[in-house]
Amino acid sequence: MNSSAAALPKDSFANAVTKNVMAVLVWLAISVINVSMVRTFLQHRAFYENPRYIMFICMVVNDALQLSLVTALYVVSYVFRKIPVLVCCPLIMAAVFTTRSTPLILAGMAVERFVSICFPLHYSQTCTVRRTLLLISIILILTAAPPATDLLIGTLTEPPTFFQSAVFCDHSLLFRHASVYYKNCVFDGLYLSSVALTLLYTYCRIMLAARAASAGLASVNRARNTVLLHGVQLMLCMLAFVVPSLQAALISLFPLLILEIRYIFFLLVYIIPRFLSPVIYGCRDQLFRKYWIQNVSCRRRGASRVLPALRRDAKPPFPRVCTHPL
Repeated sequence: MNSSAAALPKDSFANAVTKNVMAVLVWLAISVINVSMVRTFLQHRAFYENPRYIMFICMVVNDALQLSLVTALYVVSYVFRKIPVLVCCPLIMAAVFTTRSTPLILAGMAVERFVSICFPLHYSQTCTVRRTLLLISIILILTAAPPATDLLIGTLTEPPTFFQSAVFCDHSLLFRHASVYYKNCVFDGLYLSSVALTLLYTYCRIMLAARAASAGLASVNRARNTVLLHGVQLMLCMLAFVVPSLQAALISLFPLLILEIRYIFFLLVYIIPRFLSPVIYGCRDQLFRKYWIQNVSCRRRGASRVLPALRRDAKPPFPRVCTHPL
């Protein structure tokens, strides 16, 4: 969303309300799905002792935070236009942090599938909970480095009065020095190409294992399809890094449609990929889908039993406890 506040025309009140209400409703729907998945994960010990589900829920939480931050920035751009730099800075840094975390988490999930299929005898020793948490910590450190260096460069190059001013909350308007742009181009190129090569290597190795497998072919095919979906998800994530140039080109061709172009890119780049993550990876897993559906249906049955009793001013019965031991 690289547009200056001066160049950005004002939308009509009806259009602004419609776009923001739709954005908030979509955010709310996806957030409910994400919260229910996190709750299901925390209720069953077998999930948080399994590296695969730990990586999955890490991606769900990361995408939920990223979606919340981007939606907040989008609404703020309509409501306030300009906000103080000291408020905009942590929002932008957190949004960049969560955006860059997703591809690395996808690579970690692909490596876990690769080990489970190609080295099944060594899986329990290689993919442990401790090593999974260590990998997540490394991912957080790597993704925290670019926004931290952005802040350092901005602090050294901007005058003190800049941090007391108000800006249209956008990364290019907050960190204006040219070195920030070139640094991020180099970093994004290196780390996205590394993730892409990791996904390609794991997919090819699982493909070879699928051809050589004489038993358990279904599980190998599921792992292959999972890594393929990781690649699709990576391509969607990469849109966030190429969208500024593409958006600027479209705006130069259609200057009267600048607001519509921003809104379409907002949906395609920041909303839809975060909606696909829980659907693709949570619903495809048979075990997680089973307990997730049971958890959601149990809460609905509990609410339907308690509410009529409360309306009759009767003593509500003890709510049914949903326990699904693994």
